[in-house]
Amino acid sequence: MKVLAACGSGMGSSQIIKMKITNVFKKLNIPLEIHHCAVSEAKTLAPSYDVVVCSNALLDVFKNVDQSKTKIIGLKNLLSEKEIEEKVREIVLGE
Repeated sequence: MKVLAACGSGMGSSQIIKMKITNVFKKLNIPLEIHHCAVSEAKTLAPSYDVVVCSNALLDVFKNVDQSKTKIIGLKNLLSEKEIEEKVREIVLGE
């Protein structure tokens, strides 16, 4: 599964999200190809990914992305693997 972690500047928080996502996908035994970048770049790249993960504050940036092809996950707490896992199960796996 191709996943894009996006943050405001493309540096710190997207790297943190990337590490947390990797842990969750490994736990769920989901194959993963992951990239991280700034939200400005992610807006353009989103359609070529299966999932985009970002802060809830950045969700509006992806409102025009076809969510039947690219799932958008917004997080309240970027450090919470529990929240990431819940959202992946709900939005990506449909559990």
